[in-house]
Amino acid sequence: MAAVPEKIDTTIDATPIKEEVVEVVPVETETRWVLPTANHAETKVLNALQARGIEDRNAIATVMGNIKQESKFNSNICEGGARVSYHGCRSGGYGLIQWTSIGRYRGLGNHAYRIGMDPSTVDAQISFLFTERQWRTIEPSLKTEGQSIGYYMGKTYYWLGWGVHGNRTHYAVQYASRLTSIEVPVT
Repeated sequence: MAAVPEKIDTTIDATPIKEEVVEVVPVETETRWVLPTANHAETKVLNALQARGIEDRNAIATVMGNIKQESKFNSNICEGGARVSYHGCRSGGYGLIQWTSIGRYRGLGNHAYRIGMDPSTVDAQISFLFTERQWRTIEPSLKTEGQSIGYYMGKTYYWLGWGVHGNRTHYAVQYASRLTSIEVPVT
């Protein structure tokens, strides 16, 4: 007996196809500076400066150049190069910006204690830095965009009171040349 072929369904499905509409929402972005070769401390300082509203490349580079001259971004460095805890530094400056006077040195320790942090850490020192009168005096100048490294360098003298210029400007120029702008989503 021959096989009976199956009946082929010739009806057309008239169910409408629902098109999914995907709404494209534009993402708001902002320009941020990054330093591709940065170490941990440099990245923290760079991000903290931008979080404070300092957006000019030369202003950021000048602050970074000064910190490099003071400590090479070592938060646990005592003047002369010894790597010790905050309490192990008995004379000279200490930390990222080499807090030297007894008032500034103790201010760092007291601030870190109040916020529950170790004064030898980058985070505690960045936090303290932004509370100091010397910083608050120059911060508005650092938020003035479009100035030269020389302009910002003149302002940082009042923050750090450096007696020796050293490589500060050289480092600042290096940072300015290495900072790269990227667009990041606004959170």
